[in-house]
Amino acid sequence: MDNGIFEKAFRMLEKHPLCDHCLGRQFALLGHGIENSERGRVVKLALTLKAHALFLSKDKGGVKLLRVLATNGFSEIAKEILKKMRRKVPSKKFPKKCFLCENKFEILENIVKKAVEQLKDYEFNNFLVGIELPFSVEEREDEFKAEFEVDYGENMRNEFGRILGKKIAKESCKSVDHKKPDIVVLVNPFTETLRLQVNPLYVAGRYKKLVRDLPQSKWFCSNCRGKGCEQCNWTGKMYPESVEEIIAKPFLDETGGEKASFHASGREDIDARMLGKGRPFVIEVAKPKKRFLDLKKLEKSVNTYAHGKVEVSDLKFANKNVVRKLKKAETAQKEYLVLVEFEKKITAKDLRLLEKKLSNVMIKQRTPLRVLHRRADLTREKYIYEVKVKKLSPKKAEIYIRCQGGLYVKELVTGDEGRTVPSVSEILENRAEPLKLDVLNVIMSD
Repeated sequence: MDNGIFEKAFRMLEKHPLCDHCLGRQFALLGHGIENSERGRVVKLALTLKAHALFLSKDKGGVKLLRVLATNGFSEIAKEILKKMRRKVPSKKFPKKCFLCENKFEILENIVKKAVEQLKDYEFNNFLVGIELPFSVEEREDEFKAEFEVDYGENMRNEFGRILGKKIAKESCKSVDHKKPDIVVLVNPFTETLRLQVNPLYVAGRYKKLVRDLPQSKWFCSNCRGKGCEQCNWTGKMYPESVEEIIAKPFLDETGGEKASFHASGREDIDARMLGKGRPFVIEVAKPKKRFLDLKKLEKSVNTYAHGKVEVSDLKFANKNVVRKLKKAETAQKEYLVLVEFEKKITAKDLRLLEKKLSNVMIKQRTPLRVLHRRADLTREKYIYEVKVKKLSPKKAEIYIRCQGGLYVKELVTGDEGRTVPSVSEILENRAEPLKLDVLNVIMSD
């Protein structure tokens, strides 16, 4: 460091009491592999040597500098030199706290112990330390930097975070991860408080819904909105259980998480089954205490608990990006099988006409009347790739449909009072009603 650096350090100390950390931090970008506390000690030592040399050369500035170092610099060496030179420093001049950090770097070991103790309740691979500082502290440091034109400094938040990160990593034998940590340790050194922000655990898979009249997600009572009333038998729900709840319970039992959120690539109607390979989903567990899971074992637990209703497969660990991809993939191709009953008898010619008119065609669907209360009234275009029809009886047929996701299949059958064009009913001029609907496949890469 040049004389300009020493001069600036002296001006800082002359005006404010600064600990080794806070003085060194103002020159943090100078030198590599040195902690700020060491940097601050070196600067103070160099100033002490300079002050002693000035005194020995009969320069009065030497005593002044030593007194500044002994008081605002908290330097024991400077105090000893003054004593030997029989120069007194009035005790009332000795400050108790660093102007910037208020001596909070001295209590970090206590914070580390608290953090390691709280982290014992959780399984995690890595962590990150986040620092919360009072506004007044940050404002004071900003004003200090502006006053002394600090060009090579580091902010206090970074130093606290770096030091605590190293200490906690050493004690817990875990690594620091700045991008995707399992847990963030949020610390306020000034109030000496900390809290853990446990990041969610994501597990992806596929589910089959083997029964009808089972909603995909929890369906709150329309009368009481979940509070519980006579209409819902005080459950707060329209249906006693859902795919989400059935899958979530074993996950919460295994992880000790607070709650689970269910994300799926689209949804099937309550009265429709989800067959084939199943629908892709991701379950997000909030604040999991355990995240080192045996997914094969968990898969068996879910399927035992959900026996005959829901079945999961292909469980694998995921992340938030997979949830985003899942939502974007809601328009992936899907395959359906719908059992249809007609008002009038159907012929072989009718079946061929349906296959011709509904294969490789764009369907225009205005938001169905049955979901208009919860979806915007818009006209959407959905593509149908293939339709195959199999006659079962004079007035019944099975229709296989491979289409773009988001197509309302029931309305494709009925026409929904002209809101879906074309439709099975319109093409044959024969009123058609869907009796049973199954989702056979959701076609998307895992």
